[in-house]
Amino acid sequence: MEQENIRNRLTWDEIYDNASKFSLEFRDAHNEEAQGQTFVTKFLQVFGINEPMAAGNFERKVELSESKSGYIDYLWEKQIAIEMKSKGKNLKEAFRQLKNYMEHLDPDIIPDLWLVSDFEKMILTRRSTNESWEFATKNLRKRVHLFANIAGYTTERSSYGQVEVNVKAAERMARLHDALKDHGYDGHILEVYLVRLLFCLFAEDTGIFPPEAFSRYLKSSKTDGSDLSDMLARLFEILDMPEEIRRKRNLTSETLLRFRYVNGRLFDGILPRADFDSKMRKTLLDCADFDWGKISPAIFGSLFQGVMDKKERRDMGAHYTSEENILKVINPLFMDALWKEFDRVKTDPRELSSFHDKISNLCFLDPACGCGNFLIITYRELRLLEIEILKILKTDKLLKLSLGIMQKVSLRQFYGIESLDFPCQIAEVGLWLMDHQMNLEASDKLGRYQINMPLSKGATILHKNALRIDWEEAVPRAKLSYIMGNPPFGGGRTMSKAQKDDMAHVFGKIRALGDLDYVTAWYKRASDMMRGTEIRAAFVSTSSVAQGEQPALLWKPLMEEGAHINFAMPSFKWSNEARGKAAVNCVIIGFSHQASKPNINPYLVEGPNVFIFRRGSPLCDAPPIGIGSMPIDDGNYLFTDTEKADFLKKEPKAGKWFRPWVGSEELIKGHARHCLFLKDCPPSELQLMPECLKRIRRVRDFRLASKNPATRKLAEFPLSFHNMRLPDSA
Repeated sequence: MEQENIRNRLTWDEIYDNASKFSLEFRDAHNEEAQGQTFVTKFLQVFGINEPMAAGNFERKVELSESKSGYIDYLWEKQIAIEMKSKGKNLKEAFRQLKNYMEHLDPDIIPDLWLVSDFEKMILTRRSTNESWEFATKNLRKRVHLFANIAGYTTERSSYGQVEVNVKAAERMARLHDALKDHGYDGHILEVYLVRLLFCLFAEDTGIFPPEAFSRYLKSSKTDGSDLSDMLARLFEILDMPEEIRRKRNLTSETLLRFRYVNGRLFDGILPRADFDSKMRKTLLDCADFDWGKISPAIFGSLFQGVMDKKERRDMGAHYTSEENILKVINPLFMDALWKEFDRVKTDPRELSSFHDKISNLCFLDPACGCGNFLIITYRELRLLEIEILKILKTDKLLKLSLGIMQKVSLRQFYGIESLDFPCQIAEVGLWLMDHQMNLEASDKLGRYQINMPLSKGATILHKNALRIDWEEAVPRAKLSYIMGNPPFGGGRTMSKAQKDDMAHVFGKIRALGDLDYVTAWYKRASDMMRGTEIRAAFVSTSSVAQGEQPALLWKPLMEEGAHINFAMPSFKWSNEARGKAAVNCVIIGFSHQASKPNINPYLVEGPNVFIFRRGSPLCDAPPIGIGSMPIDDGNYLFTDTEKADFLKKEPKAGKWFRPWVGSEELIKGHARHCLFLKDCPPSELQLMPECLKRIRRVRDFRLASKNPATRKLAEFPLSFHNMRLPDSA
């Protein structure tokens, strides 16, 4: 029989849907004799082989010797051979048995695909490339591309899915960014271009595009890259073209028509040409070699940092938050309580249905969302909870509905505010991709494949300065449930003028405003948003907000307005997966306008609220502490033990002019330092110490270069310190 008559050519969406249903149907199968042929029959039907006996043979006899025969469980000549075993049997032994059968077949009919399975697991070997893949049957949907040949498709990238996506993938995208930028493609258009490419890479590996469609399209360009810019421009145009417009234009290119309409404004608008060369083309092809279907949302943060200018990243305080740290925020803020409530109601269908409605009405705001990692991870966790709900609620009647109708949690529940444009775009796309990823997860668990294309209304991400707008521009106070995030860090002494202006705008004229970190402005704005509501919030922050003067300056006015700290994680080491990791200790503080027990005070310890302010005099009879001597020497007069010893080898006569130097660090940490104090050294003696003279000249030059008039004046007296306060005794 002709191959095309044997095979009912299915779309990839149909194959994905069949695979999801197949995995669910056979999740409890285990017996080769009773269920083996049914398993094989239904497996082949996943790929459009509705009559397996017309394509091949069950129990195909193989002559192993003159006196011995074997039987292949299923053989479709030149296509696939399948050997089934009962659950738990040794599949490596099963493969050796199948291989032995193959060696006794006519070489002209030996299949390229050899499959062994014990119902629970599958091991597939491709004879032509000697490659092998082992995977759980429940994950068949994720591996259907490996069987493209029997479905009537061809595949080139046989190792598809073997390379895990990690930060290196983001770094390759960063290299592509740099290459494009070097060719004059810069600013907003470059950012949009990279976001579009990122979507295409993901779409190819997750069923939005047919397997390998994007890679093949790229490979069809000239090796020098000269036509790739025009090809991508045409592809972006097609991705933004609805089906009815495609029909009106009478498009006939199968290569382009295989790419579905995306929408979501992602491909809206024509971008200037991004001229590729051979090296840039290769970089893009290298990116396509990764399996973006296994992408972690953390990639978006890494990509964001990888392409941002380092100075801009430092100025904006854009410290990317790892998934681990995100969970430290959202679990105690709401997810732990939601899972606890689920455990309580899961045995009562009516209560469980009400709980499903509840989680679908929660609303989340990240007012410093960056590239959206908090929102992305929260959406994932909420969808995972919903899948567990649907697994219990599903009935035969419910299963007749589409997954889209069963699902109630949506991206419309998520809101973000971000001052930079590029992260806003990454956040929107990241949430769409997570939505697709979770639809695939639901497909596997519920046996109902769904793809939400074209893209519809997603999360609301405002490209604005969160400290300059009313947060109700993003989401109404009455609708909001939780505020969360990782606002920009920045100490009071290191903030830019714009950041200081933001602080003044939020706090007004308050005492010691310059002693507050930049992140505290988000606490103030969140507290204002929560007043009179049940909204709860939690932020990752620098640990300094719970130390020294800041707790009193920040929390006393907030607590007087009704704020309470509900939970906290004391100082912990920062960890992330981005390039240029932020070396900083952090705290997590959860707060609201509802009291909770036990009481946590602003210093993040259990106990009453106390506030420690700066004092101008000691509490007891103690000597006053004043400002010590300030050398203003660019380090020329200060020495560690080693530095002093090295200096004295060259200048032994200077030994008697060293004095102990004790500053705050030396006092607190016990470090030893020494000061070369030459003010009282006679000129005749000083002239005999050339190394000391060099340091004096360097101090004078350093002071002369200062913008401070008083420091420049002090350059006339290079042996003197500013604020000469010397103790009378040791």
